[in-house]
Amino acid sequence: MAFTSHMAQALAEARAAADRGEVPVGAVLVAPGGRVAAAAGNRTREMSDPTAHAEILAIRAACAQAGSERLPGHTLWVTLEPCPMCAAAIAAARIEVLYYGASDPRMGGVAHGARVFDHPQCHHRPHIYDGIGAAESRRLLQDFFAQRR
Repeated sequence: MAFTSHMAQALAEARAAADRGEVPVGAVLVAPGGRVAAAAGNRTREMSDPTAHAEILAIRAACAQAGSERLPGHTLWVTLEPCPMCAAAIAAARIEVLYYGASDPRMGGVAHGARVFDHPQCHHRPHIYDGIGAAESRRLLQDFFAQRR
């Protein structure tokens, strides 16, 4: 199967989140055959739910569709480095590959901060590729926060 990037769709989800007044983060979960299983943008304010991050919403939708709490062979595309909560959910769901855009030195949980996948108690570590669409992801976030200051 040929490699296909789904970062453009994740960025579209992030832009839609920004339009709703949410922090612009988008996620796309792709099933082993290449079909998009779920896509989401942040909805923490809309849902009054601090766990309603794009990654969590996409994982919940894909798990519900699969009828399983695990998503082996799935690939997750996210515009921003997942936080520790989302990284733990990625491990729990057994997602095979994680692609993310911008790094998050302040709140990240993959390459920064908690580094969830490096923890000895982490029971599953996805293959990780960072920096995919990083410039656009970072610009969306910077523009969003600049408008609020």
